[in-house]
Amino acid sequence: MFTVSDDWGARGKPYRDAFVDTLLDMIEADDRVMVLDADLGGASNTLKIRDARPDHFVECGISEANMMGLAAGMSSEGLIPFAHTFGPFATRRAFDQIYMSGAYARNTINIWGSDPGFTVGANGGTHTTWEDVALMRTIPGAVVCDAADSVQMAWILREFAKSAGIHYLRAARKDSWHIYEEGSTFELGRGNVVRRGTDALVVTAGQLVKDALDAAIALEREGVSVEVIDMFCIKPLDVDLLLSEIVGKRAVVAFENHGVIGGLGSAVAEAIAEAGISVPFRRHGVAERFGQVGTPDWLQAEFRLTSPDLEDTVRGLLGGG
Repeated sequence: MFTVSDDWGARGKPYRDAFVDTLLDMIEADDRVMVLDADLGGASNTLKIRDARPDHFVECGISEANMMGLAAGMSSEGLIPFAHTFGPFATRRAFDQIYMSGAYARNTINIWGSDPGFTVGANGGTHTTWEDVALMRTIPGAVVCDAADSVQMAWILREFAKSAGIHYLRAARKDSWHIYEEGSTFELGRGNVVRRGTDALVVTAGQLVKDALDAAIALEREGVSVEVIDMFCIKPLDVDLLLSEIVGKRAVVAFENHGVIGGLGSAVAEAIAEAGISVPFRRHGVAERFGQVGTPDWLQAEFRLTSPDLEDTVRGLLGGG
């Protein structure tokens, strides 16, 4: 059961602190939990795990494909591996190892791909991933999540440890926007209606949940009622919720910190098309661009992923802009 916090939109606990604190707690409860990092212990704060529980930490160096192979080997011996590196290196650079040594061999790898999309900041285009969700969705049986805040991230990590398979979590490293109350619980494969509305439906995930809520409030002042779904579990997608909440809406927007090809927007479009529903729809994400250097705030504006950008998209679909 989840509760949207009364102070949603405030700065929340850094994602990396949620990752480390949750995994340290999990290690104490289950000796099988292992943590692997790819020369990013300082960036991810996993050095805290190395120092506290060196027997549960493996520094793999800048060798991400090898890290995924090592994680798969750990799984084959009954351990529960959690591997971290930046999103593009966790997915496109190590994709074959995840696919073959992990999924095909029926091993379990829990992966945190950090700093997706505009959250990459000054690390620039080489470290930007607009395609990680697209890649991971293609793996049979994989679970793909995008955490709205540190509360949700902690819950996802614990849930990943309960089942076998390939589990991918994308989230920034630093400050999150606080969305959910502490103690909130969720369900993999189920989306969360975080705001009710009657005119338009916005389906979003990750750090953009806050921006979607901001846009909904701004549009309400104009007399436009916007519903927001946090589709934090992109695969498996909650098709039942999506289709039920489309009923009566005059427009649907998928709003994502990802490329428009293969991500949340594609998943939503596929579900709508296969259900034979006719509704004005837009994938609001990044089209045909590579990443670049800048602060996260500047990059978010540069790639038109701000709340005012979303407002414009909703107005356009409703015929008001």
